[in-house]
Amino acid sequence: MDGLMPRAALVLALLASTPTLAPAQVGSPAGPVPVEYLAARRADLLKRMGNGVAVIRSSEKRSIEGDYPQDSDYRENNDFFYLTGLETPSSWLVLIARDTLPPQVYLYLPARDSMAERWTGARLGPGAEATALTGIEDTRAADLAERQIRSFVRSRTLQGGTFYLLLGKEAERDTFFQQLALGTGAGVSDLRPLLDAMRLVKDSDEMRRMRMAAEISAKGHVAAMRVARPGAWEYQLEGAAEGTFRSLGAERLAYPSIVGTGINATTLHYDRSRSQLQAGELVVMDMGAEYGFYAADITRTIPVSGKFSPRQLQIYNLVLATQQAALDSIKPGITLGRLGQIAREYMKEHSGDLCAPGTCDRYFIHGLSHWLGMDVHDVGNYATPLAPNMVFTVEPGIYIPEEKLGVRIEDDVVVTATGYELLSAGAPRTAAEVEKVMGARK
Repeated sequence: MDGLMPRAALVLALLASTPTLAPAQVGSPAGPVPVEYLAARRADLLKRMGNGVAVIRSSEKRSIEGDYPQDSDYRENNDFFYLTGLETPSSWLVLIARDTLPPQVYLYLPARDSMAERWTGARLGPGAEATALTGIEDTRAADLAERQIRSFVRSRTLQGGTFYLLLGKEAERDTFFQQLALGTGAGVSDLRPLLDAMRLVKDSDEMRRMRMAAEISAKGHVAAMRVARPGAWEYQLEGAAEGTFRSLGAERLAYPSIVGTGINATTLHYDRSRSQLQAGELVVMDMGAEYGFYAADITRTIPVSGKFSPRQLQIYNLVLATQQAALDSIKPGITLGRLGQIAREYMKEHSGDLCAPGTCDRYFIHGLSHWLGMDVHDVGNYATPLAPNMVFTVEPGIYIPEEKLGVRIEDDVVVTATGYELLSAGAPRTAAEVEKVMGARK
């Protein structure tokens, strides 16, 4: 049965003194996920499952020789980390929900291998350490997983239960799961909608991580602003931001950084960072850090020369006012789709002759918002009415290629009971604030 270790002192001693706990982010800047949050998430999922078995696999390591990972050779499956707090390749989590009996949770971890650990470092195996970190009392060796999972699924589905998997490309190609479904006659249901709905509303530990990701990312943007000047290169701005991210505790980028000057500022996902900044241009910087498995996503637009031209300032202020109109409309019950409509209506109504013969909304070529969390474009139904502790971006933009002029302003917000909190407030937003930072360059 899923539960906490009965003796808190043992848990604390293990966390403080055992060197094998790295797979649970002990020692990382964000620290481990508190056990009570992990247990609460699993309990919530078990209630949503009804009667059935859910199986969640961890990620597998990438090949340094073949895959060329630029951050590390391993990043855990988001859902596995969300429910266990672990970073452990070749592992399994099994949850069994039952109508009349207590639920069961099993964690399968590879047995420790002292020879392999000379290459990889200490790993977490089944036993008391894993229980202390996750609150899962029944931990088992991973080589038992497939045989026992077959038994679990067969017994539950024969009693009218449901077999849940995280359906997607990997699961659809997984011969073990295909054979399991065929061999038991079990229909497979997608676990993702249940988990997606849970992950959409952040708990307090998730919000701690997201606030820090946004704070770190904002400081990275300021660092980039301070090195921007005519003759600098896009990659130098990118390096200033990313170095700041890492120095403040980000273990990864949330996504490949986008730094585009001049015409590159009008290409939404430009990421080559090879152009030199020229006087009079604008630079769009879309960069974010990942902190403790949670992403930030911030975009700022800055003038290379330190001051916006009159034309640039007019476009910039229209984008900023459009963003503010959307921000002012955030409240529980509204949808991201409606916020997007509000933003486009505002931009169209306030364009004047800035984009004549048409209105500027024709240059607003992407959506206003996306969910934010463990992924930069995180899971969740976009028709879901907003509720407190949902996190998303607000990012209007205007892109005019014929003028080599692009402006995007993107911020991260969390819904509150009455409105919103701006998580990315540490990055200058107004033209005056941006120019002030640019004016303080060395």
